[in-house]
Amino acid sequence: MNFRRGVGREEPEINLIPLIDVLLVILIFLMVTTTYARFAELQINLPEAQGDTAKDTPAQIAVDVDATGNYRVNNLALGGQDVMSVGEAMVRAAAGRKEPVVVISADAQASHQSVVRVMDAARRVGFTHVTFVTQTNTSDSP
Repeated sequence: MNFRRGVGREEPEINLIPLIDVLLVILIFLMVTTTYARFAELQINLPEAQGDTAKDTPAQIAVDVDATGNYRVNNLALGGQDVMSVGEAMVRAAAGRKEPVVVISADAQASHQSVVRVMDAARRVGFTHVTFVTQTNTSDSP
């Protein structure tokens, strides 16, 4: 008879081989699913060309829109805020120049309607080249 209990017991062991197998599978999964920034970039090699610079720069009509919806065409304030008065001022500023570029400088707080009104006036008088002036915010860039 064995009156001493537990003397003949074996010490419990932790088998590490299945734990290592699970960790290797997790490591392989993470390596496969991880994306790297250099693979997400679009590499573009721009073509090179040699030629003369443009001899005639296109005429520009500067249209400023402030936060309250007032307009200035080439630094001349407009009395009206309707589409027709803006269009007439742009025609006067163009002074017969061929295909001028309308440059819209709108305040960040200007209403969307004010900017659309300038674009509509440019379309009505036949100016098809319209661009916007923006500025970059250096505090937001990485």
